[in-house]
Amino acid sequence: MSSEFAQRTLNVNGVDTVVLTMGSGPPLVYFHGAGTVTGFDFAPEWARRFQVVIPYHPGFGKSADDPDMTDIGDYVAHYVELFAKLGLSAVNLAGQSMGGFIASQLAAEHDKLVRKLALICPIGIPIPEHPSVDFLKVPPQELPALLAADPQTVIRHLPAQPDEAFFAERGKEATAAGRILRDGPFDPALVDKLPRITAPIMLVWGKADRLTPVAQHTSWTNLLPKAELRLYDGAGHLVLDEAPQSVQAIADFFTA
Repeated sequence: MSSEFAQRTLNVNGVDTVVLTMGSGPPLVYFHGAGTVTGFDFAPEWARRFQVVIPYHPGFGKSADDPDMTDIGDYVAHYVELFAKLGLSAVNLAGQSMGGFIASQLAAEHDKLVRKLALICPIGIPIPEHPSVDFLKVPPQELPALLAADPQTVIRHLPAQPDEAFFAERGKEATAAGRILRDGPFDPALVDKLPRITAPIMLVWGKADRLTPVAQHTSWTNLLPKAELRLYDGAGHLVLDEAPQSVQAIADFFTA
């Protein structure tokens, strides 16, 4: 199995969307969070058993932006169309952070598209007693320690001499995230939608998550009482990068 991604670009309602794929087998779609700088080093483990499909959200990574996409619902509609173009249905869907927000709403509104759902330190519901940090207001030099228990998890992905293209991509992603999450990293309406999800669910969290505190899992499990919960020591928000056993657990969950 090659550890390199194949890449293709699809036009989805006028938005050039870049999709990465690796491996073969049942489809496992991964929705990334509100930044792509750390890449997807965990994907080869999944690709041993699945065809891993990772689309860059509009406004993120290599995909074009669309200023008319202003909320999570717009991204859900985008992915319904993208899945149709890719011929995908009944997929194993994993979403991290903002990607978990998108994935949970998609699963609630389009249950036939999702076979099983893994939500990895998701955002999306208001939890005032354990609020998420507004990462858009955090100075760049403080982000590695916010995202990971070990800041080197992030730092090793950063170029020694960042060029204009690097800063331009970070700026594009920050602009898109700010537009989508302008009212906060949640939508109160999602609280009523979550119980509609019919797919089996796994919730995954790093116990050292400083961005979306691990205590948030209680609110999610209250709304999703049948969800399987996995918490990992020594891992922050980037739990897939810091706790390889979480990557394996998700693969086992999707396989079962």
